Parts: sequence; C-alpha cells; structure tokens
Amino acid sequence: MPPESARLRAGRRARVLVTIFTAGATAVLSACATDFLTSGRSRQGEMTPVIDRTAAAATVITGYLDGLQRLLVAPPAEQAEIVAAAQREYELAPTPSHQLKFALILATPGHPATDQLRAQRMLRELMASPAALLPAERALAFVEQQKVDAQVSLAAENSRLQSESARTQSERNSALARRLQSEIEENARLRKELSAAQAKLDAIEDIERSLSERKPSAESRQP
Repeated sequence: MPPESARLRAGRRARVLVTIFTAGATAVLSACATDFLTSGRSRQGEMTPVIDRTAAAATVITGYLDGLQRLLVAPPAEQAEIVAAAQREYELAPTPSHQLKFALILATPGHPATDQLRAQRMLRELMASPAALLPAERALAFVEQQKVDAQVSLAAENSRLQSESARTQSERNSALARRLQSEIEENARLRKELSAAQAKLDAIEDIERSLSERKPSAESRQP
C-alpha cells in the first residue's frame, strides 16, 4: 500500500478518535463552565483573580487528544518511539497523569502496542482514586473506561462464540468420522460375507460339474 494511502487511513482513524473523545470533552467543558475557583477577600471589595477552569479543562483534554492523533498518523517506527516514551515516562514517574496518558495509548487501536486489557486495568486503578486526577482528566478517564469495558466485553463474547463454534464443529467432525468408520467396518463385513457366500457358490458349482461329468461315464459302462 502506498505511504500516502496509509497516512490517509491513519488520518481518518485519528479524526474518528477525536470525535469519540469530543463527547467526553463537551461534557467536561459544560460542567466546568459555571465552576469558578475563588478565595476569600484580602480586604473588603477585593477578590483574587478567577481561574478560567473551562479553558484549563480544554487545554488538558486537547493535550491528550493531540498526542493520540500524532500516534495514529505516525509511521510504525515513530509510533513505537511514542509508545516507548510514554511507557518510560510512566515507569520513571508513575503519576496519575502519566498513567492516564499511557493507558489512553494502550487503549487506542490502530498501532502494534494496543493492549485493551492492560489499559482497562490502568483505567480502573485511576477511577478507584479519582481525586488524584484533575476534573477534566477524571471525565476523560471515565469515558475511556466505558469504551474499553465495552470493547473488552465484546472481544470476550466474540472469543466465546468462536470457541463454541469450533467445539461444535469439532464434535460434528468427530461424529462424521465415527459414522464413516462404522460404514467402513460394515462394508468390510459385507464384503467378507459376500466372499464367503461366493466361495460356497463356487464350491457348489464345482460339485455339480463333477457330478455331471461322472454321470455320462457311468452310463457308458452299462451293457
């Protein structure tokens, strides 16, 4: 396949991924739109600056999505480097943010390092202590966990159906093999009986021929 076609396909996968995460991002931004962090007044009529948490949430989510998009559109060698860098970052400093970043990479299909089961375990660990994540990260981790749980369940169901189908086919093949063997044995028995019957007929014919040959000789000796 030409490199241009592979890049076009990777670009389409990246756009699909961005669309999936946009739903989670929209929920986060809507929830954070009216939430402002304020502190007590240092003096009457004066307040500390308000933090725009909507913009902060958008920046956090955009950072994760941009990284995943780069992963999907990159050639295989660069994909391996991105995955190795994220894993090394997580192993050297296993912070919740690094764990989420690595889990998102493992959960993303379309590259050789995809590992849905490991991503599921990591996301569940994160959601077990959600306070360690920023609000936008919590929402992103929650949405991704729901998606991964569904994909893992679907893969398990497909595997079960394939195993069941293979077992049914194996049982059917075994039954056909037993039936064929039974028919082979029956044919062998019939051939043996036929051979025995043919041998008896041949013996009877020999006896009748012998008797027929003796009768004229006996008559010729009479006066």
